[in-house]
Amino acid sequence: MKVIIVNRFFAPDQSATSRMATSLATGLAADGFEVEAIASAAMHDDATRQAARSEMVDGVRVTRIGTTRFGRGTLLGRALDYASFHLGAAWRLLRSSSAGDVCVVCTDPPLMSISAMLPLALKRAKLVNWLNDLFPEAAFQAGVMKPRGLAGHLSLALRDASVRAAAANVTPMDAMAQALRLRGAPADRIAVVHHWSEGDALTPMPSRESGLRREWGLEGKFVIGYCGNLGRAHDFGALLDAAAMLKSRADIAFLIVGGGYRLQSVKQEASRLGLSNMMFEPLQPESLLRECLAAPDVHFVSLLPAFETSVVPSKFYGVAAAGRPTLFVGAPDGEIARLIRDNDCGKAFGIAGGLPLAAEIELLAASPDVVARWGANARALFDARFSRGRGLAAWGDIVTACALAPRSVDRPVIAASPSPRTP
Repeated sequence: MKVIIVNRFFAPDQSATSRMATSLATGLAADGFEVEAIASAAMHDDATRQAARSEMVDGVRVTRIGTTRFGRGTLLGRALDYASFHLGAAWRLLRSSSAGDVCVVCTDPPLMSISAMLPLALKRAKLVNWLNDLFPEAAFQAGVMKPRGLAGHLSLALRDASVRAAAANVTPMDAMAQALRLRGAPADRIAVVHHWSEGDALTPMPSRESGLRREWGLEGKFVIGYCGNLGRAHDFGALLDAAAMLKSRADIAFLIVGGGYRLQSVKQEASRLGLSNMMFEPLQPESLLRECLAAPDVHFVSLLPAFETSVVPSKFYGVAAAGRPTLFVGAPDGEIARLIRDNDCGKAFGIAGGLPLAAEIELLAASPDVVARWGANARALFDARFSRGRGLAAWGDIVTACALAPRSVDRPVIAASPSPRTP
């Protein structure tokens, strides 16, 4: 039996889905599983670059397939990239999977589980859906697909079919699991395994020791940072408003590191508002991730309330690992807001929260003891609930349960909370 992980990106790519898929694959390989990863040869941040078609990465055999490379600039180009990966990955599964294999299918590209169903059924391999986002719901909420149209109805019906066909369905948040149950997914095939970060690699670092903070000219300032994808599910209105209210404060700076759909619109609005206190830097390589997360004193995370059950703001887990507080803008009763409130590791605001966000930033700039306490609490929360060791233990249990369950039995019962192990 081998474990096959299907995700559009894999190391050395530095996208969020690549980091999670790579972390899972290499962790399972280190635990003795035979692991193959199927990914695209294209790179998330540069469609002109290609990774090696076949290589070993920390014990994982990586097979990369050729796809179109239109990039992220247009919806049509992205759709064609998605479609070509669907076809190539399905063909690879038909060729490489065997009876009893466990195939973990991610949601990058969206709805990949639909294309994986048939080849896995033909080869008598077992499907495990890793639903890091819920599609097509996220597309409905982003306005790129109509829920009442033919494409919306069909994609939702087929996605639900792939959930019912799976040996297990794994979500990173309770709200997503509940959304699947409401769609009729069998409860004994749903597991909640929270996202994680590399806790050993992201140990807290004092801001003054971050070389990137010095390189970017941020010494002596109180820095609010955003590190990651600026996607359709994220709101930056409150952050821009707060920066505008505080632009007379030379000792407070706003740092955005990353790219994505909303980057240009945020840059344009920052320029229109004359925000000389807001700076932009590209996504940093993994080797600099610890320094990048250490550069801000506090981090900003956002999620539009409409996406609460379909998208997970995974950057929160890296911020917690780095021992930094989070200022969250989104649903006040959402999962991240509750985590922050219950564990005293930051503060949550509603979407129209520019004024209270600015006021809180001013208070924190004058309260290093609060920042330190919130940061320490964030790391304690990470160690207790979101370490890589806990995540891999959960996944090891799920893969083993799926592998051992005979196909004649309806499906295995999945335990969502395995015993923790050393990170």
